[in-house]
Amino acid sequence: MYNLGEQFALNYELSKSLEENIIKGEKYRFTILTERLIRIEYSEYGEFLDKPTELVWFRNMPRVPFTKKETNTVLELTTKYFRLTYLKEKEFVGSKLNPVSNLKIELLSNKKQWYYKHPEVRNFGFPGVSLDENGGKIKLRKGLYSIDGFASIDDAQSNIMSPTGTLIPRENKQIDTYVFLYGNDFDGCLKDYYMLTGSPALIPRYALGVWWSRDIAYSDEDVRALINTFEEKEIPLSIFLFDKDWHIRKLGNEQKNTGFSWNRTLFPSPKALIYQLHEKNVHVGLSVNPLEGFYPYEDNFEYLSNYLEKDAKGRIPFQVLNPRYIDVYLKFLINPLDAAGVDFYWIDISDKKNVYPLWILDHYQFYNNLSYSGKRPLLLTRNMRIAPHRYPVLYSGKTVVNWETLRTVTMHNVEETNMGANFWAHDIGGHTKGVEDSELYTRFVQFGTFSPILKFGTEGGKYYKREPWLWNYKTYEIVKRYLTLRHQLIPYLYSESYKYHKYGKPLVTPLYYKYPDFYDDPTYNNEYYLGSSLFIAPIVTKKELVMNRVVRRFYLPEGIWFDYVTGKKYKGGKGYISFFKDEDYPIFVKAGAILPLVNNRQDFHLNDTKPPKSMEIQVFPGASSQYELYEDDGETELYKDGNYLRTLIEYNYLPNNHTLIIRSIDGKTGIIPERRNYRICFRNTIESNDVIIYFNAEKIAFKKYVKDSKFVIEIDNVPTVGQLTINCKGKNVEIAAEEFLRKDFESIIFDLPITTILKEKVDAILFGDRTISKKRIAIRHLVNHGLERRYVKLFLKLLEYMGQIQNNSKK
Repeated sequence: MYNLGEQFALNYELSKSLEENIIKGEKYRFTILTERLIRIEYSEYGEFLDKPTELVWFRNMPRVPFTKKETNTVLELTTKYFRLTYLKEKEFVGSKLNPVSNLKIELLSNKKQWYYKHPEVRNFGFPGVSLDENGGKIKLRKGLYSIDGFASIDDAQSNIMSPTGTLIPRENKQIDTYVFLYGNDFDGCLKDYYMLTGSPALIPRYALGVWWSRDIAYSDEDVRALINTFEEKEIPLSIFLFDKDWHIRKLGNEQKNTGFSWNRTLFPSPKALIYQLHEKNVHVGLSVNPLEGFYPYEDNFEYLSNYLEKDAKGRIPFQVLNPRYIDVYLKFLINPLDAAGVDFYWIDISDKKNVYPLWILDHYQFYNNLSYSGKRPLLLTRNMRIAPHRYPVLYSGKTVVNWETLRTVTMHNVEETNMGANFWAHDIGGHTKGVEDSELYTRFVQFGTFSPILKFGTEGGKYYKREPWLWNYKTYEIVKRYLTLRHQLIPYLYSESYKYHKYGKPLVTPLYYKYPDFYDDPTYNNEYYLGSSLFIAPIVTKKELVMNRVVRRFYLPEGIWFDYVTGKKYKGGKGYISFFKDEDYPIFVKAGAILPLVNNRQDFHLNDTKPPKSMEIQVFPGASSQYELYEDDGETELYKDGNYLRTLIEYNYLPNNHTLIIRSIDGKTGIIPERRNYRICFRNTIESNDVIIYFNAEKIAFKKYVKDSKFVIEIDNVPTVGQLTINCKGKNVEIAAEEFLRKDFESIIFDLPITTILKEKVDAILFGDRTISKKRIAIRHLVNHGLERRYVKLFLKLLEYMGQIQNNSKK
């Protein structure tokens, strides 16, 4: 058995289930793994598998309470969530056409029944390999989320993982299926899935910043110039991802995709370039595709040929199923690149028909990266279908530049959670073909800002405009603002990523999980929670040219919500209509939310994604709450040994007295800056005259002021270990910020190129006491006063929206 290295070894004891959870006959075996998850096996030879497979690594779960009843012919097993009934020793049968089965499992919460070969047609699905030139359609495979409350995974075809991490074919034909029976508890389903297959990986902190990639034959001078321009324009960048032209790829007159040796014409000193990028806090990724094999142009080809056989053409074909080839590939081609400072790899294989080799490469390269470099591993890869949450980040492919792609990727973003894989990269702006459009580009960037990964990537044509400064000044300023905001959000996004890794709490939660009927509603089906505090309603349509705004209908979940930018206050549990300029985006924050952000001060380096010295804490009124800020070095596995710091931020809200407490609760010192500058922004809050601030028991100095409906307190040089307490007293501190339709309409009228006298007439009609029908008549009559018909149509449309909102508010 070939030994690839300790980093690939699996613990066989963890793959064995507790005997107390197993119910076994001569030909069948049931393993109750949790109260929501059961493994069902049938073998004519009575042989059952306890070894890890490619998908399933951990079956050694705690003892589960269940009851068992049986006769000579019937077995019944019951947990808190389900009841299994089985005609003993009978082979599991069932089909789409014949639901009669000798094995059925009933969900106790809704009485729905799963049986072997159940079609599971109410399963919402999970995105497939990629969206390459997709035409606006997502090809879905079965996921875990179903409105029936159950889903199954067939593991009978998986290969076995040997103790050394190599693959062993599974020879015995048997039924080996895992059935998740969660009812309405999909969070519990995901936790069980991660317990079974492995936790979602904690990505490096820098991966939450801005990625840059283009299919261009950059030289080292081109790269330096581009990075310097980002810096001069004060636009943050955390990753430079080289496409295939970084390496030698020419063989005679042919251009190959494979290659692992730097093109020294373009990059005379790659190690020096990587060092310079690291000095600017930019991390480096390389595109690799070993499936074409290894050619004589590789620097280490002589070493390779000592271990691997060449074919008749002098090439070494890559044999992905042979562990010896994997071993040589990693040691002689990948590890030298690691030694030069490369941070991660993009395994750029796009064969939709055969994704299995991709999983093998992903698995071994991911764990090799950890072992060799000591860095926390990261990949960019296609959806390889086998436990993709273990190998982030997934890439959705080379999409077409158009609005249909934007609509598709926003839906893709929410459907990712149906199989528990949240880290997907979509090329911002689209990748290929299409027409470059500033409005489309802006909406893509805004969507990317509030997605788990923000990655730019296009073909190499010079007329693809992804650099923000290539657009007009307005577009440039908007995009710069959102990319800066993305960087500021990293403390929040990293804390939420840790929850995803540690507790299985999704980073993206679709609205349709709470409201399943919205799944088929194109108005609301792409809305989602981003982490625990933010709610996003993506814009995927062009603006109305006359009013110069996008009309967006959106639905807000139960509770009180605030518009992140304007502070408008909304009551949840119903739909709204609002109007968004190019610079606006539907971002909502729930009452009582606490958002930890980077505060871009002079002591801050533009591209630095490490725990910041200066932080901004945004606090929204209306409810008491708490938030746990998680921080570590962001790049190594040392957090597993306790090298992290958890800080609890508590907000105690009363209308006349509110307190914010920031205190370290767990971890070690030296992980983050010893002292920190805080900018506390109490949103939608008036200034409190009575403010007292303590660090531990000592009263400390501060500065306070009001800016843009924020009550701001600044405190400098505060120790990060200890307790900071901020108490504010005053009467009715919360600013009334209800969502007023009038302000939206007034803003539209202000911007229209019509006479001021006509604006006054329109205002009197729209906001007068007449009924909607009489207002329509009055607007039409304004034609006689010189109002153009296109504006008449606009105001009639606004009246339609006004009527819809008024009717909705009465419900």
